[in-house]
Amino acid sequence: MVRLLLIADFTEQFPYKLLRGVLDYSRTTEPWAVSKMPLAFKEKYGMEAVAHWALKWQADVVIGQFEEGEEVSLLTRHGIVVIAKSYKTRSSTLPGIVTDDLLIGRMAAEHFLSKGFRNFAFFGYPDVCWSDGRCRGFRVAVTEAGYGNRFHLYDSQQIDNLWYYESARLEQWLRSLPVPTAVLSCDDNQGNVLVDACNIAGLRIPFDIAVLGVDNDEVLCNLSVPNLSSIQVDIERGGYEVAALAERLLHHPDAPREDIVLHPLTVVGRASSTVFATEDPDILKALHFIHQNVDRRIGVEDLLTHVPLSRRLLEIRFRKATGDSVYNYISRQRVERFAQLLMEGNDPIIDIAARMDEPDTKTLSRRFKEFKGCTPSQFRARRLRKIGK
Repeated sequence: MVRLLLIADFTEQFPYKLLRGVLDYSRTTEPWAVSKMPLAFKEKYGMEAVAHWALKWQADVVIGQFEEGEEVSLLTRHGIVVIAKSYKTRSSTLPGIVTDDLLIGRMAAEHFLSKGFRNFAFFGYPDVCWSDGRCRGFRVAVTEAGYGNRFHLYDSQQIDNLWYYESARLEQWLRSLPVPTAVLSCDDNQGNVLVDACNIAGLRIPFDIAVLGVDNDEVLCNLSVPNLSSIQVDIERGGYEVAALAERLLHHPDAPREDIVLHPLTVVGRASSTVFATEDPDILKALHFIHQNVDRRIGVEDLLTHVPLSRRLLEIRFRKATGDSVYNYISRQRVERFAQLLMEGNDPIIDIAARMDEPDTKTLSRRFKEFKGCTPSQFRARRLRKIGK
């Protein structure tokens, strides 16, 4: 039996998603026992107390937030495998759990650009590796699209005080943004803060400010008013790979250091980012119709019954507003919806396709691969941590 001590903030869903991945791995090998230690214990009593408990409990593996300079040797010299989850910095000596932050930022930018936004902002923490990375990926992508001079940044809140923010200062910054602005929040916790600040400042979400978080913490996202859109990160798959890495290191202590990288999967759209940024009322009406009917097959002819435009004029104005054709835009939204349904349950792919009025699964699979770079079955396999199996 492998004994794991997990040091984390258990008010968030991240550690529980990670543990689900560990549990899935244990089902293929041997049982794992888990002891959950609150992060506050380490912060209050220090590494000596952590090591004392780990040795008393006979831990084989310890996963937690460790910064440079902390005495992890108190654990490793006893043969305990230590894996660090990135916090302010990435460990240069320990194997780590890290996120593909540049890709997360780029995915957020593509989400907002596809909705016609031309003003962008990032809300994060200063001098925190993963927040900085997401900001950089987001900024680079919007700059490549030609909107680098319309990028705004707020990073005045310290990560050590997660619950506290200077409301007056944040609200002043929000009111200074051009309308509409698309804001990527570094995580769902900050996204929740941002939504609250917008409500207090009298800014309409998503019409004045559209907000997107990261991690898809369903409790935080659904407690926000309106509900918070978020980027789903493959945390459970990461938990599976972390467990596999820990077991390898237990058997081969001299194996090379490696990081487990958590990749973004898709944007889970909720009310905080549903709007499309265009002033053309007819195109807004067409876009609203598309998003309201994304679960069924629709085409240009369906849109023409809802907007007073000819087919040619609709295509011209739609492309001007979105940079895309009507057909391609509908296809992209249906693929994103299909990807979301793939992640939310385990129904057979053919059943999900039928639910979305897609009888030709071969065509759907080809279109899915065009937008996502993989087939629906490959996409689901990644979610289920079966890559390469």
